[in-house]
Amino acid sequence: MEKIKIGIVGYGNLGRGVELAVRQNPDTELCAVFTRRDPSTVKILTEGCPVYKMDDILNFKGELDVLILCGGSATDLPVQTPMLAKHFNVVDSFDTHANIPVHFEDVDKAAKEGNTVGVISVGWDPGMFSINRIYSEAILPQGSTYTFWGKGVSQGHSDAIRRVEGVLDAKQYTIPVEAAMDAVRSGSNPELSTREKHTRECFVVAKEGADKAKIENDIKTMPNYFADYDTTVHFISEEELKRDHSGIPHGGFVIRSGKTGENGETNHIIEYSLKLGSNPEFTSSILVAYARAAVKLAKEGSFGCKTAFDIAPAYLSPKSPADLRKELL
Repeated sequence: MEKIKIGIVGYGNLGRGVELAVRQNPDTELCAVFTRRDPSTVKILTEGCPVYKMDDILNFKGELDVLILCGGSATDLPVQTPMLAKHFNVVDSFDTHANIPVHFEDVDKAAKEGNTVGVISVGWDPGMFSINRIYSEAILPQGSTYTFWGKGVSQGHSDAIRRVEGVLDAKQYTIPVEAAMDAVRSGSNPELSTREKHTRECFVVAKEGADKAKIENDIKTMPNYFADYDTTVHFISEEELKRDHSGIPHGGFVIRSGKTGENGETNHIIEYSLKLGSNPEFTSSILVAYARAAVKLAKEGSFGCKTAFDIAPAYLSPKSPADLRKELL
């Protein structure tokens, strides 16, 4: 078996998850890790795989089949993905939904210039949830689609709390409102506000002497993060945070409530759910599957930017089309 040669760009939670996912896919091998840190300080799990400075990455043009980009969506990926797509097949999990159209155009231009494939925004949302939204809306054109996230740790919201004055550390959980999900599952197609769909629960370690009342108010009134939600703030010790909130679980639901029949008298519910023990490890597993697809598309000469909407499921699998038809169809 000719293995897919993978390079990881960035070695945080997501990069480590990609390394673990590569171990589970016999048709892939990790050949290089690139970091902005001092490579000598980055300890990875794969014996014999070297760690290089990010500045050295262009030296590997033509030697790696695909790069999996593990940076953040705020500042890393908008720059890195189009820059690297000029030289390599790339895959990212860019998840700023409102900015995906611009990101797509930037990567598409770069990939077509470089005769490469750039796969963007493949995680579980955007990504797996997106696929379920498009399938269910195509199948049930009359209806409503609802997305619920959680219960799980929101890393972005947790980081926002840690930036509040007086906060030493924090974890934030997004929790779907059961009553709202029950209403959706009933087929009544309710109109739900942001506040009615999710609550937010915060576990905060305050610095010694900090004004806890002010911290709580600063969190609950934070625009774009907490102001539009019913938010609960718990103050706990650093030991409790490490003991009880060290994981990064997440998950959620995509529910399509639709109607068919001569007068819309027949109700249908399509539901897809995830319960993830580790958000970054699951996202990493998706990235590796789409890395395989990127290499297949590049071999076909199908260059440019792709999303989960553009890639057939068979491209994600290491199995042959004949085996897939025999075993899974």
